[in-house]
Amino acid sequence: MSLLSDSALAYPFSLCLFSTAVTYIASVLTSNVSQVDRLWTFLPTIYTAYFALAPLWPKEPTYVAGIQIPFIPFLPAQLQAQYPLDDLTASITFSPRALLILTLINLWMLRLSYNTFRRGLFSLTDEDYRWSVLRRQFNERFGGGGGGKVVFQIVNFTFIAATQNVLLMALGWPAYLAVTQTSTGGSGGTLVITDYILALWALGVLVVEFTADNQQFVYQTYKHTFLASTSTSTSTPTSTPTPADHTHALRVASTVAWPCASPETDLNLTPADAHRGFLTSGLWRYSRHPNFACEQAFWWLICGIPAFAGLSEVGMGSLPPFLPALIPFLPALALSLLFLSSTAYTEAISASKYPLPYSAYQSRVPMFGPIPLLGLLAATGERERRKVEALVWGGGDMEEKRKG
Repeated sequence: MSLLSDSALAYPFSLCLFSTAVTYIASVLTSNVSQVDRLWTFLPTIYTAYFALAPLWPKEPTYVAGIQIPFIPFLPAQLQAQYPLDDLTASITFSPRALLILTLINLWMLRLSYNTFRRGLFSLTDEDYRWSVLRRQFNERFGGGGGGKVVFQIVNFTFIAATQNVLLMALGWPAYLAVTQTSTGGSGGTLVITDYILALWALGVLVVEFTADNQQFVYQTYKHTFLASTSTSTSTPTSTPTPADHTHALRVASTVAWPCASPETDLNLTPADAHRGFLTSGLWRYSRHPNFACEQAFWWLICGIPAFAGLSEVGMGSLPPFLPALIPFLPALALSLLFLSSTAYTEAISASKYPLPYSAYQSRVPMFGPIPLLGLLAATGERERRKVEALVWGGGDMEEKRKG
């Protein structure tokens, strides 16, 4: 049996291989390794839609000149057998749970696409700043004459292209499990109370994540506008800003603000915030990365939808009890491991750019928040935040400096 033509996962595997090859080749040709980053917003939705909308697909692969076209979906016999049959038409039917998961992931895609678009990251010339830092570090360690480039290309192929594409494919796993569960009867064919609870929870997490993204975008808009108007450095102020500079930056930032992200009332932005270089107010008072925390929480909830509906027991009776319970959550676990490592690297870069203020920020605000994966409790208050600003920049609230 061919893995790429007969198995239930034939299409996802073939699409993953195709995407890995295309993104790696494109990264080499363009000297830009963020090509796979631009697919993050789409591929999980495509893999999920493949399983949720399976009754719509042809039953055989599409070939052109004897070559299988990897991006055209098809439904192998193995996967067809996992769907229930309609009593009247004898054709396979949709899984309500998989359709619910697809709806949530489509909303996730819209949020991420909007945030990616407004930041200009869909541009083929844009590259995540961390990769340029990694290139420089490899060149310094392995030599700029070729050793560093070889090591970087190994990382590019194995991690940036291949590993991330496999992870994106794995995010379609919950929908596949929902389809498998549907074929067993029982609760698989209808939604249960846990489906509704987890779906509403996931919607709430998306709202918080959208707010965190927007607060960061508003802050960056304010910071760049203010610093440009005052001709100051992001590390050390070299001139005294005027009230007009601050007012102008607030006005510009307000034009891109959604609810709960006002630069004046929600973020309380001041010139000290711009000089500091990173955001510490709004949701960022409670977590150093509230958007990352919500991203992980969302996928744990998505994986929990089929798991809590009883899927972990389907076809796994011979395994130890803890393994069936863990298997539905493997994609979320892998994603969290990726976020832990990438966030640690991101923070190392931030700490090198802003040694004193970022160290103070790390000491009082947790990475993902006191509540695991959500970060919705404050670690400190506004008074302490202003004290740190006054200590670092000589700005902030003069009354707090006097009291401190």
